[in-house]
Amino acid sequence: MTAVTSPPAVDGDVLMGFVFRAIDEVGASLNTALVVMGDRLGYYRALAEQGPLTPNSLAHLTNTAEPYAREWLAAQAAGGYLGYDPETRTFSISPEVAMAMTDETSPAYLPGFFQIAYGTIRDANRIFEAAATGDGLGWHDHNSDVHVGCERFFRPGYLANLTASWLPALDGVVAKLEGGAKVADMACGHGSSSVLMAQAYPASRVHGSDYHGASIDVARERAQEAGVADRTEFEVSGADGFSGTGFDLVTTFDALHDMGDPVGAARHVYDALADDGTWMVVEPAAGDHVEDNFTPVGRAYYGFSTLLCTPASLSQEVGLALGTQAGPAKIRDVVTAAGFTRFRIAAQTPLNTIFEIRK
Repeated sequence: MTAVTSPPAVDGDVLMGFVFRAIDEVGASLNTALVVMGDRLGYYRALAEQGPLTPNSLAHLTNTAEPYAREWLAAQAAGGYLGYDPETRTFSISPEVAMAMTDETSPAYLPGFFQIAYGTIRDANRIFEAAATGDGLGWHDHNSDVHVGCERFFRPGYLANLTASWLPALDGVVAKLEGGAKVADMACGHGSSSVLMAQAYPASRVHGSDYHGASIDVARERAQEAGVADRTEFEVSGADGFSGTGFDLVTTFDALHDMGDPVGAARHVYDALADDGTWMVVEPAAGDHVEDNFTPVGRAYYGFSTLLCTPASLSQEVGLALGTQAGPAKIRDVVTAAGFTRFRIAAQTPLNTIFEIRK
């Protein structure tokens, strides 16, 4: 006779604590779109430039409808993004939030992070379908908010760290760049990293590549606008097929984990590098054990991994699906399988780990 097991006792306070946490989560989910709205309509910029505003004033300054401005302001104040003075009925933005929401040169700039999240959620139905079959969804299949938001999110971090700390952390690389190096920026996307390196090291030549043709078109425009078109070139190619050999430096920014065959890409880098060349791989910050990543940063990255990065890998040949939180050990396994013998963590930020890889 099978014993009947009593259901576990439910603590009402714990249950309601979770319910209210879930309510907060729904508000945060809706806020993703609200931040994109405030960025796109100029609400944050108006508050930063003009000081405390009423809904009517904000609507007038941004040429938008007052009911939307009113509800948006209230939602932002309820979420702690804005302050509110009940006597004057005005809403205000603090200097810190203004920097995070309006200063594109700040490493704390956030609208791009919200934009890529918003774009990712917009395509979520397709991921639900793919999860049932094991299929993937390529980067090129996503809407433009994913592509544009990705550049806007990562560029401030590259601007703050690439030439100031990441490249200097590599053995002998800056001297080569200053003297005139041959650089390949694999999976360059919109070319932010390529352009930054070309600007900082005018004697060097940067070859950017990405399989997404529309992104390469943007990269060429970015290089032209920055005045570095004479020392950059871009091609449409997969990570295992970019042209050229004898590179002093190959860079891969926040992209190795997205690749279907990262080992194949690593083998191609090995062949393309000069004997004393360096491969710098920038990956999302992660520990080697799943529990290491139970943090706010890890949570966000696991979300992107489920809805964006893992489907991208599964859409390609091999489909290794490393995941956004792969961790150093898995990255080491990938590059050593390709023949590299030297691997170390060269630098770290709260959002990224920078690996130096050599033959």
